[in-house]
Amino acid sequence: MARHVAAITSLAVWNRTRSRAAQFAAETGARDASSPADAATGAEFFITCLPTSAEVESVLFGPVTVGNGALESAAGRLAAGAIVIDCTSGDPATSRRIAERLAALDVGFIDAPVSGGVVGAEQGKLTVMVGGASKTLERARPILESFAGKIVHCGGVGTGDAVKAINNALLAVHVWSTAEGLATLSKLGVDPAVALDVINSSSGRSNSSMNLFPERVLNRSFPRTFRLALLDKDARIAAEIAEQTGTPADILALTSRLFAEAHAELGEEADHIEAVKVVERRAGAEITGGTR
Repeated sequence: MARHVAAITSLAVWNRTRSRAAQFAAETGARDASSPADAATGAEFFITCLPTSAEVESVLFGPVTVGNGALESAAGRLAAGAIVIDCTSGDPATSRRIAERLAALDVGFIDAPVSGGVVGAEQGKLTVMVGGASKTLERARPILESFAGKIVHCGGVGTGDAVKAINNALLAVHVWSTAEGLATLSKLGVDPAVALDVINSSSGRSNSSMNLFPERVLNRSFPRTFRLALLDKDARIAAEIAEQTGTPADILALTSRLFAEAHAELGEEADHIEAVKVVERRAGAEITGGTR
């Protein structure tokens, strides 16, 4: 995403792993900022993409010591009229609080989480779901268009986060339910590849059954592209949103619990599709087979 932004405008970058920012700057001509506050200085747009909204709030408002010993925050360095574009898969309540704190500084905010994975990011074809004022989105649109194939305005601040959380919760539902179904069929002697051949030509198909399972599970490759810890977080946010809005959502609540258990069992570095291994262990069956 940052490479696409760097291709259309001057860019300062900061990463908690300083070597990554330094390497990126050397490769793209971007400026390697010494801190979030340094990156924010003079910026018209300030883009964040972190694991949680809490970290975004910390990066924006957490004080840092500058050369003269004073404490400053990144938000305090932003000029009046600047816009924060938060691409984190965040939680609506924290995003609304961040937006209110920024508004007091005359700084705009949109939550703009993305979907499309590593390939979508590399190709500049991500789907961006945006929450915030229409006029703020229109000012930020050229930046978003540099890495987006589709931009959807979902409503006020926090609605982009909400749509992303529900979307990812549905991904979690599909991964877990497909694993349970294939484990069941495997124990009946049905080759999972044969089962997927039928499912993917029928009404039970999903992106998980059509892509993730044939490409990552049947061959036991389980590449690490999106951490299970993050999908656990997103499923939890979705379940919390349902509870906060008084919406009965038994499947979302159950999925959140199951992915929290998988996260605890498999650890911080596991990929989201590795949740299948937990289903397999519980079922006493392995989902493997030829490709069809």
